[in-house]
Amino acid sequence: MTTPAPVPGAPGSEPPTLEEPTEPREVPPPKPDQQQPVPHSPTGAPSKDAPTASAQQGAYLTTATGVRIGDSDHSLKAGPRGPTLLSDHHLREKIMHFDHERIPERVVHARGAGAHGVFVSNGAASKVSRAAVFADGEETPVFVRFSTVLGSRGSADTVRDTRGFATKFYTREGNWDLVGNNIPVFFIQDGIKFPDVIHAGKPHPDREIPQAQSAHDTFWDFVSLHTEAQHHAIWNMSDRGIPRSYRMMEGFGVHTFRLVDADGQTTLVKFHWKPRLGVHSLTWEEAQLAGGVDPDFHRRDLYDAIESGAHPVWDLGIQAFPDTPDQMFEGIDLLDSTKLVPEELAPVQLVGTLTLTGNPTNFFAETEQVAFHTGHLVPGIDGTDDPLLMARNFSYLDTQLTRLAGPNFNQIPVNRPHAPVNDNHRDGFHQQAVHGGVAPYKPNSLDAGCPFFAGADEGAFVDVPVEVQGSKVRENPASYDDHFSQARLFWLSMSPVEQEHIVNAYSFELGKCYEQAIKERQLIALANIDADLCARVSQALGLVAPERTVEYEEPEPSPALSQLGGTWPTDGRLVGVVVDPDGDLAGVAAMREELMAQGLLPLLIAPRGGDLGDGLVAQRTFATARSIEFDALVVAGAAPLAADALTSRDSKAGDDSTVRTDPRVGLLVQECFRHCKAVLAVGDGRAVVEELGLVGAGIMTGDGEGDVREELLALLGTHRSWERFATSM
Repeated sequence: MTTPAPVPGAPGSEPPTLEEPTEPREVPPPKPDQQQPVPHSPTGAPSKDAPTASAQQGAYLTTATGVRIGDSDHSLKAGPRGPTLLSDHHLREKIMHFDHERIPERVVHARGAGAHGVFVSNGAASKVSRAAVFADGEETPVFVRFSTVLGSRGSADTVRDTRGFATKFYTREGNWDLVGNNIPVFFIQDGIKFPDVIHAGKPHPDREIPQAQSAHDTFWDFVSLHTEAQHHAIWNMSDRGIPRSYRMMEGFGVHTFRLVDADGQTTLVKFHWKPRLGVHSLTWEEAQLAGGVDPDFHRRDLYDAIESGAHPVWDLGIQAFPDTPDQMFEGIDLLDSTKLVPEELAPVQLVGTLTLTGNPTNFFAETEQVAFHTGHLVPGIDGTDDPLLMARNFSYLDTQLTRLAGPNFNQIPVNRPHAPVNDNHRDGFHQQAVHGGVAPYKPNSLDAGCPFFAGADEGAFVDVPVEVQGSKVRENPASYDDHFSQARLFWLSMSPVEQEHIVNAYSFELGKCYEQAIKERQLIALANIDADLCARVSQALGLVAPERTVEYEEPEPSPALSQLGGTWPTDGRLVGVVVDPDGDLAGVAAMREELMAQGLLPLLIAPRGGDLGDGLVAQRTFATARSIEFDALVVAGAAPLAADALTSRDSKAGDDSTVRTDPRVGLLVQECFRHCKAVLAVGDGRAVVEELGLVGAGIMTGDGEGDVREELLALLGTHRSWERFATSM
């Protein structure tokens, strides 16, 4: 039996407290070699000769074996009109490779985006883990992949779905993969149910529709029958199901892991990623607009932010628990992946900072071929007996064998560890190493016993000795039986605005189901979560609200679960600036400089693209700009429909003159208004807001184009002006 780490306070009741510092540290500026991913040689070391976009200029086209090609436009034929010859080896190689360019996409998390970065430890976790990645000041290169779960590679980014948040740490002790989601709980408690929940969530097998959606019969049939999924389902129905940006998304390790310190003492932990920009989501209308206007919305936002220098930042934190024999904390089973521990009971203690600094050089080579595995752990970090985690450890390996065509997927550059590799694995598909020696087995004498075994003092991974006992059975512990109290905890923790969004999401999703029995069964589940929630969804469906069927102890709300109520940095927020090319461009230029000085990214929107004069360039046009892209809007020009007598930029209060705004600008402003975004109208732009009759919280007017109010920054810091519209909750 393991010996729990020392815990302040009463044994088994208080979470361990880490050493200072636990506050966010200043993120160090990225090093030059972190701006872009560094190509690697077959040995895993950075290669000075690795091809880049610039190095390809002036290079000769070659075959895959390096032979230069003089003609790749014509196949080898028997005369100009004759048949193609089988001896054309270049044609054969070119077509063969093209035929096999596409590999099987991931069964889940197929739609993804990735980026390179660096993780810097603050040393706080070194109290409970011997892992080198947690040493004070340790800098570890990382590759992060964000993804949706249900959709194919061609689906949209902004569907209502769980998001993957997987991080590969290239530590000096080997690779550690923290494979998480943006939701801290899972649909199932046991990995044997994983094929079932995915089959239920995927498109119907008869028609292969709907794509990347849970708004259909098979999903809600499973969820309503398998009630342990209700906690995850209500998270999905909340605003967490449609993030505003990967940069504004929390991440969770989901499972409970075991940390081991230098003395072999153990502590149980849950991992959390906390975005510096706060947690923020799209409205449902924005998500639908983005699906049509820009299906690549999230990946574009991530890539553009990194390229512009607005590097996304997360703090890694842990909730720490004593490693008691029952592995419970405050009545919560830490091995149940459908449960979370409220942060009020076990605060998240920060242990380091992740900064994304480089976009992929090649999407396929890196984002598509990166292979994560929950069993990729390093000394000082170990798994637990969570039955879902243990099943994932098997599943990930099987997946890589099929998708990446063999056992050597760890030799693909993006998967290669930065630590030395000296294993006895040989041959297989895509073997890239040239092994020496004649004895790839242990023990041996022909290779002088090499490679040698390491002890704990030499940095070996040592499995924590845990006593195992019990009968061989197929059943869950009694602590897994509570399927509703934490779903109610989540509901009670939401603000009225967030609760209204949850009601609307359930109403839409269940409204897309055809089978009446499925709707009625799910309404029983909602009644067991909250009577008001059930009543409102029942009313939307035109059904009678059922009565509650289970009883449990009333949970205390957890304010930390709400996305609202705080303020966050505004670095990298996108601000659309509507410009009239015939207006005061000098004032617009001054405003643009002021916005940039505040760390915002202004994008000028004009009737046409290109040079507007005064050194200003329009990045968007009235035809290409929609409100979904912007966090706030500044209307700096009247943007008239026609520059004639119908428009009077010099109109004064009391004039009968009117401004007929270009309808595309009117649509842009009205969408921002409906989506509760800040709108600042200055100079001639004030006439647009007045013409549209927009008033309410977050609608501001200024005296001149250079007037950027502190109010705008304050509103951006709270994400939206939800108080603009009353809720029904």
